[in-house]
Amino acid sequence: MDNSPIVITDDEEAQMDEILPKDNLSLAEKKKDQGNEFYKVKNYTAALKLYSDAIALCPDLPAFFGNRAACYMMLGDYKQALRDARQSIDLDSSFEKGFIRIAKCCLMLGDLVGTEQAIKALYNLDQRSTALNAEVQSVRQLREIEAKSVVSYEKKDYRTTVYQMDSALKMAPACQRYRLLKAECLALLGRVEEANDIAVSVMKTDSTAADAVFVRGLCLYYLDNLDKCLIHFQQTLSLDPDHQKAKMWRLKSRNLKTCKDNGNALFKEGKFRDALNAYTEALQIDENNKEVNSKIFYNRALMSYKLDQKKDTVRDCNAALNIKGDYLKAILLRAKCHTELEEFDEAVRDYEQALKVEKTQEIKGLLRDAKLALKKSKRKDYYKILGVNKNATDDEIKKAYRKRALIHHPDRHANSTDDEKKEQEKKFKEVGQAYSVLSDPQKKARYDNGHDIEDSGADFDPSEAFQRFFFTTNGGSFNFTF
Repeated sequence: MDNSPIVITDDEEAQMDEILPKDNLSLAEKKKDQGNEFYKVKNYTAALKLYSDAIALCPDLPAFFGNRAACYMMLGDYKQALRDARQSIDLDSSFEKGFIRIAKCCLMLGDLVGTEQAIKALYNLDQRSTALNAEVQSVRQLREIEAKSVVSYEKKDYRTTVYQMDSALKMAPACQRYRLLKAECLALLGRVEEANDIAVSVMKTDSTAADAVFVRGLCLYYLDNLDKCLIHFQQTLSLDPDHQKAKMWRLKSRNLKTCKDNGNALFKEGKFRDALNAYTEALQIDENNKEVNSKIFYNRALMSYKLDQKKDTVRDCNAALNIKGDYLKAILLRAKCHTELEEFDEAVRDYEQALKVEKTQEIKGLLRDAKLALKKSKRKDYYKILGVNKNATDDEIKKAYRKRALIHHPDRHANSTDDEKKEQEKKFKEVGQAYSVLSDPQKKARYDNGHDIEDSGADFDPSEAFQRFFFTTNGGSFNFTF
């Protein structure tokens, strides 16, 4: 890039002598020379001030504007550099360096039409000029990239579009349009923080940039801040009433907010089935909004739980956790369902996962209970063997034993096959074991607390328990038949 200070010719000095008072011209030249010295040592801020002082003294000399344009370019302020370069050719339409700087600034800003116009103007002045050969090549490459990016964007191949914009920004690093298209695609890919940083940085320098406000709104949408994103989409349309993307996303955001708010309201009213349907409708609006959808999956899971649909609850908790693996509420709700479904291995894993997310005494207690339930589940379920629930009374336990002992007593199956006899003997023994434990308050308490009962194993004699139950009831005896 040719950004060297412009040397004023003898003819130009003669013109200055005729136009300007000698003292102003001399002082301006001195300022310019001082600016050149700072420019050579790359102190562009100091050089910029001196060039500005020279322009203030001699505002009609294109060379001074050219020098300051070069300085702005080195500072990365291509918009201001472009203004000075254009001012220089307004003062002198044959000022070649002015057109060169216009072309370079336009290219950096991604203004391909402006770049091409400046190149054409330079060639009109000097057809043999090679000063902008690199820019000619860059314009051609950028047009190819832009055409390809349209295709990839329409295909929703946002990763490719980001890659293409990165390539374009290497040639046009100050192009706001390229930066914001990249930011939009980053947001659509879920890389919201990166997208937001770009949008905010553009808004700081240009608060009227409609595309920047739009991308900021898109980021808020994907961060589940629907109220603020709607404000940004509306602001975008205030800046650009024909902004089609803002119109589309405003409508989508409104629909999502309506469904979500409706579901929340129905839940508070206790209308769980209707709330579930509202959340289902919300999930169909935008499958890519992971942040919002993880919460809606959890909300729908909660509705399924309220409706005693535990398998559906687990399914939606899984969906929420596939999006956000540390979603504590979803982990705890799934663990609760696994416990109630007597899937204790899964419940223990969930509570262990929850404890990694948040170490609280409550979760530690839930994990301890789940491990105890798992241990209990590995033993024989004496309540299930007798066919009673865990809150059964002593009388209910006695009645259950009497009924099942008679059903499985070996004498009842004397004429059965050998396999059937073995099966019934096994069940008869299990029934006796169950009763010997559940009819003894101390053993029952130990059993309920997860302890192993020593005398309920291989040495247990079910016939002895049977005799004791049926022949010593109330201190007497009675007869029965199978």
